[in-house]
Amino acid sequence: MILDEIKAKFAEKIQKRPDIKTSIKFDMGNDGLIYVDTTQTPAEISEEDKEAEATLTLSKQSLEDILNKKQDPKMMFMMGKIKVKGSMGVVMKIASIL
Repeated sequence: MILDEIKAKFAEKIQKRPDIKTSIKFDMGNDGLIYVDTTQTPAEISEEDKEAEATLTLSKQSLEDILNKKQDPKMMFMMGKIKVKGSMGVVMKIASIL
């Protein structure tokens, strides 16, 4: 999956939960990053490195698995495949979207 496809998946999922208002960054190392800001309408989904309430560090494959419902993000966190920096509350909000 290329980053544009990942961003499209985010946009699709965010439309189903317009009540969640937060900003989060998904840092995939050398594979890039995705910034999601649902505090504005329409939600901003970009590859820009902006300030966010929380940052998840994970592999691109892990993010794809979460978006395609192949993996549970909570289980991946407990296994150490996802690192969190910032607000855990924000992470839980985003997990409800994914």
